[in-house]
Amino acid sequence: MNILLIGSGGREHALAWAISASPLCDKLFIAPGNPGTAECGENVVLDIADHRAVADFCKVMGVGLVVVGPEGPLVDGIVDDLEAAGIKTFGPSKAAAQLEGSKAFTKELCAEFGIPTAGFARFTDEAAARTYVARTGAPLVIKADGLAAGKGVVMAETIERANDALAMMFSGGLGAAGAEVVIEEWMIGEEASFFALCDGTHALPLASAQDHKRAFDGDTGPNTGGMGAYSPAPVMTTAMAEQVMAEIVRPTLAGMNQRGTPFKGVLFAGLMITADGPKLIEYNTRFGDPECEVLMPRLKSDIVPALLAARDGVLNAVDLRWSDDVALTVVMAAKGYPGTPEKGSVIKDIDKAAAEKDVLVFHAGTQAKDGDIVANGGRVLNVVALGRSVSEAQAKAYAAVDLIDWPGGFCRRDIGWQAVKREREG
Repeated sequence: MNILLIGSGGREHALAWAISASPLCDKLFIAPGNPGTAECGENVVLDIADHRAVADFCKVMGVGLVVVGPEGPLVDGIVDDLEAAGIKTFGPSKAAAQLEGSKAFTKELCAEFGIPTAGFARFTDEAAARTYVARTGAPLVIKADGLAAGKGVVMAETIERANDALAMMFSGGLGAAGAEVVIEEWMIGEEASFFALCDGTHALPLASAQDHKRAFDGDTGPNTGGMGAYSPAPVMTTAMAEQVMAEIVRPTLAGMNQRGTPFKGVLFAGLMITADGPKLIEYNTRFGDPECEVLMPRLKSDIVPALLAARDGVLNAVDLRWSDDVALTVVMAAKGYPGTPEKGSVIKDIDKAAAEKDVLVFHAGTQAKDGDIVANGGRVLNVVALGRSVSEAQAKAYAAVDLIDWPGGFCRRDIGWQAVKREREG
């Protein structure tokens, strides 16, 4: 069949790499794609905000499945519109995508169905929010309710920082995303990312990962969309994964069904593993980025039948096989990120890094210009390596990073540090 993949980031390059390897994929289109996805299929110019235009393209080109990568189109209802046009689409409906599109929606769902999460309060008024902060005290987590490209969460260690975050959000610093704010208790534990394919009724666990949100080494600096990740996350033991399925994922599916908004697609649970067990930080309703870049290289099964089964409601007949290897990715970002990234700098020797054994390089914010690859975004490249341990994968990844000639970029040098520490301590 012909498949259309929507998106242009590192996640989409990883998905394009996996989808294009499927015997079921005759022709892969990517809209808009990037120079990396062009090696897996055909990049096409489509206004993905124009759902009718996307549907028309699919009909003309005989597209049998659309896979939606980023969250924006999902929250905008592209799945509903394409399905209404008779086009099979992988991803949640607009109503179900509220699990990512609205922090408040998810927190209320957790409260209603007993899903463990941080304590919270919702505010649409800055004065009331400030009063709550003063009464509660720091540390707190301040979250914009809506989509903010990974930048809508402020870890406020002090009351002053909490109030600064509130001022920024309520003054329009994050646009409409900050019109409502959720204030959460500060949870203590180790973070992990857990993924499950869902078909509305059944959930099939995928694999775990651990992301690194802070911009700089030692988990310092501002939050970003993610500076690196590795899979699997050692904290997610088999027993812990089953506890997450039993206490968080399955109750979420049941609750969404009970509300009349069944969830189909990828449920990405951001977790805090606390002394009291796993608690939900937040949901995303698509593959993570950069987590997808470490999941796809470990997936030994064909991804396309699994995506179709999730859409068709028959996931209970699917089983997926995973490599025992560890995958680790280092994000190379443009200087200035997560603020205003410096665009246009030339990146050399990507091919040299990608030629290394057990190494893949997924493009994100890149552009082909005058025969060169140049930076065209914040997070620009994902250098992925496979190894028998986190330590080995980490060493291979950074050796490959060091082969890339890009003075205009930077990366963290400690991706995977928690797992490496575990390995060394034995």
